[in-house]
Amino acid sequence: MTDLSPTPRSTAGRKADRARTDRAELRALLDEALIGHLAVQVAGSPRVLPTGFGRIDDVLYVHGSTGARYLREAADREVCLAVTLLDGVVYARSVFHNSANFRSAVVHARARTVDGDEKWRALRAISEHLAPGSWDGARRPNPRELAATAVLALDLAESSVKVRDGAPVDDESDMDNDCWAGVLPLRRQWGEPQPCPLLPAEIPVPDAVRTRAPRDQAGTGPRTGSHS
Repeated sequence: MTDLSPTPRSTAGRKADRARTDRAELRALLDEALIGHLAVQVAGSPRVLPTGFGRIDDVLYVHGSTGARYLREAADREVCLAVTLLDGVVYARSVFHNSANFRSAVVHARARTVDGDEKWRALRAISEHLAPGSWDGARRPNPRELAATAVLALDLAESSVKVRDGAPVDDESDMDNDCWAGVLPLRRQWGEPQPCPLLPAEIPVPDAVRTRAPRDQAGTGPRTGSHS
């Protein structure tokens, strides 16, 4: 699949010009974000929970404890997962037109329970997405830990992406207002690695940790364009 194929529930309503149709933008957004919010129905009431995730091709994986009720409720049911990256705050000449530059994705899917080899691959994807290099550097899950971990798969076929970037869009009647207008970019960056206090001093910081900041920072910063 190369393009996002809108369905009734994944079609942008308001500000439809912000919608993106290139599936590559969905993949890139999910690969950059680290936390999503999973919406499920628990005992007839909506519940939204932050969660880590990992992606393999066009399948997104989430995991948690087998004792987590929300994961049990989500299995084999329709769920929704949302991811948002904030790129800046837009100051307009009227508070009505204040806005934010952002990239967001919403995934609609029937959550599928994962087991066997796919579960192992999914856990690797989740671990490497959050902490690259950890799957090969740290101890991998043992049978007890695997049994205590539930993994759900969400197909990315029914997804939407919206992007807002660029300058404020003000009413013509407000253009004479002398208040400041523009964009305050938001930049994300990693800090200096902080070793565990119990870590022997001779163990160096792995390259996967040391080089992560420059790689991730390259994709952030102010976006260009004129989408209102």
